[in-house]
Amino acid sequence: MPANDLLGTIFPLLLIVLAFWLLVIRPARKRQQEMTRIQSSVAPGSEVMLGSGIYGTVASVGDDTLDLQVAPGTVIKVARQAVVRVVEPTTATDHGTRTDTTDEQ
Repeated sequence: MPANDLLGTIFPLLLIVLAFWLLVIRPARKRQQEMTRIQSSVAPGSEVMLGSGIYGTVASVGDDTLDLQVAPGTVIKVARQAVVRVVEPTTATDHGTRTDTTDEQ
């Protein structure tokens, strides 16, 4: 089999693999690293949002769990991996709107 024929059959496959890596694997890895960074930076007093949409204030932090105050006197224990956003505190100029530290895509 001549070298040109072999290169002609392998080149499209290499392009497909490269495109898959650029469009799927690389962005997923970047999102995972960002989620790990967010989850490891949670500290007591931070307001967070869980994947289920529950907002609360971190009361205490364990190795793999958080105690989250969701209402006065109501504290729940959740897995650290459940945190998807750390919410920035609102100011008087925000007019009560919440912002978070992650970029929506």
